[in-house]
Amino acid sequence: MENFVMYNPVKLHFGEGVTDKIGTITSEYGKKALLVLGKGSAKSSGAYDQVFSMLKKAGMEIFEYSGIKSNPVIEDVNKAAQLGKDNNINVIVALGGGSVIDSSKIISLAMKYDGPAWDIVTGKHNPTDATPLIAVLTLAATGTEMNPVAVIQDTCQQKKIGYGNKLMYPQHSFLDPTFTLSVPRNYTAYGVVDLIAHSLELWFGEGDASLSDRIIVSIIKEAMKHGPDLLENLEDYDLRARIMYAATLALNGLTGFGKKSGDWGVHEVGHCLSVVHDVPHGASLSIVYPAWLKLMKSRIPERIQELGTSLFEANNVDDTIYKLEYLFKVLGSPLKLSEIDIDLSDAAVKEKLLKVMILNKASGQAQKLSEDDYVKLLDLMA
Repeated sequence: MENFVMYNPVKLHFGEGVTDKIGTITSEYGKKALLVLGKGSAKSSGAYDQVFSMLKKAGMEIFEYSGIKSNPVIEDVNKAAQLGKDNNINVIVALGGGSVIDSSKIISLAMKYDGPAWDIVTGKHNPTDATPLIAVLTLAATGTEMNPVAVIQDTCQQKKIGYGNKLMYPQHSFLDPTFTLSVPRNYTAYGVVDLIAHSLELWFGEGDASLSDRIIVSIIKEAMKHGPDLLENLEDYDLRARIMYAATLALNGLTGFGKKSGDWGVHEVGHCLSVVHDVPHGASLSIVYPAWLKLMKSRIPERIQELGTSLFEANNVDDTIYKLEYLFKVLGSPLKLSEIDIDLSDAAVKEKLLKVMILNKASGQAQKLSEDDYVKLLDLMA
């Protein structure tokens, strides 16, 4: 078991009505707020009206930046950061899912820097300060509400990068499950897949931490138990709350204590699918994970079997992979690229994906992926 430091400064407010305090809390950081939004779901769900009214009630002056897409792009980060600079913003309020919060994390750093935000995520600039960030979650999936990591892409360069910096921890995160009641079935499913995939990335990471492993198994079992029920009862508050809590625990540091790292190879390959074909993040993971396990079954059979025994009482490695595929299928998330109209029998399509995987150096930390592995993975995902 590895040495570790347990640190998470996010103050998490969980439950119905918790945003009633958001105005008072946000105003402690200043009176000018940049409200960052997606493409309209926060307004249609009613979350926007509640948050906006609480901020105005506290005397906040609000500037809005909307239109963050589901695979967020660096152009929006630069534009929002400039809006913040031009108006002397004191605090950022991110109202949305993982893409909005991830973008806002980088915006918080970019507002303190005169150059392009891409310099930050590529390591050309080392930030020393950040604009305070308040997160209001409207989609249970990424766990970004309680960690210091963000993922952003530069579509022109065909690169999607994960970036971590302790300055990006939100000061406060508000998780009201009622804000997720209007999330459609497909994105609800992708969120459940995402939290399972985060847990799996830590399971297959480096290091031996048996208690962390048992926590990982418990989180996945929570998703297995309540995820399918939620998809049949999308307006069930209790089920929404259980999945929201599980998604937060899956990536707030809890599952990694005592380990050297997670693996993250599946996520890196999934990011390549998203940057080329704009595949929803959760959908990319349900496609890549079974393929990755099939590639790895001769390399780490004991670890895969231990997972299968813990989760499914699986008989062998192949049974473990089959049952994980079946879980993703029950959730309604795709298992093959062909299911989302990506045809790898077209040589140009396959070659494009391969080039982007090479360009992004997609690889795990525990199980390194080679260029030959990329070809095998593409064949397994077809």
